[in-house]
Amino acid sequence: MLLPYSASRRRALQLGAAASVSPWLMVSAHAEITSLNEAINKAGRQRMLSQRMAKAWLAKGQGINPVRAEKIMLDSMALFDRQVIELKAYAPSPEIKATYASLEPIWSHYKTALIGQSPAIGSTAGLLALDSQVLKLAHQGTVQLEKYSGRPIATLVNMAGRQRMLSQRTAKFYLSLTWGAEAPNASQDLSTAREEFTIALQTLTRAPETTAAIRQELGLAQQQWVFFDNALSMRKEKSGANRRARDVFSTSEHILDIMDKVTGMYSKLT
Repeated sequence: MLLPYSASRRRALQLGAAASVSPWLMVSAHAEITSLNEAINKAGRQRMLSQRMAKAWLAKGQGINPVRAEKIMLDSMALFDRQVIELKAYAPSPEIKATYASLEPIWSHYKTALIGQSPAIGSTAGLLALDSQVLKLAHQGTVQLEKYSGRPIATLVNMAGRQRMLSQRTAKFYLSLTWGAEAPNASQDLSTAREEFTIALQTLTRAPETTAAIRQELGLAQQQWVFFDNALSMRKEKSGANRRARDVFSTSEHILDIMDKVTGMYSKLT
């Protein structure tokens, strides 16, 4: 049954405290863009949200933490809505503004696909095609803002922010594969995302701009990643599949929280 967006938003409120809300989400809901680094941070967060929404949709479809999955999906949609408006308003060049203008109609289609009907295995390929389009434009905007800044620290803000996206992207592909959904190149894309996360984590740790406090957080991310990556590597094993799917879902959220904190720490460096 089709549900209007407003009805889904009301459902999000009804869920209330049924699932915890990440601190970064609550802060972001009331923050405005005050600098290029913060714009890069929020632009990069849009990349993550595109993947997080699909991950939550897939989890809900498989009955994996369904209440929490629905809340994550709806909260992420609301945050994406706010931030795309903020980024379009802040855009410091016509090219960047055009990117966010192009993003809006595609985001509208993706939003409709997320909430227009209950998740179904046959709808997965279409949904992932839309999330890919949203991700592409969100990434384009982030890179444009990084180049506009022209400062080395902007590259680290972008890289750290991209780790958030990879944490959700790997979980998304894992859940699509375990569901048996028709998702072209999902297995290869999962492997690529895992490799990219590991390489970027090493690059961030070794960067001269990385402070001791940031390096400590990166160490926590590494610990979570080892557990997460081990679960990902056991995807084809039937025994314990449901437990691992829940672990992948929840651990991807832990990594997201850490890397969002790290991205914010980089964004405050001068």
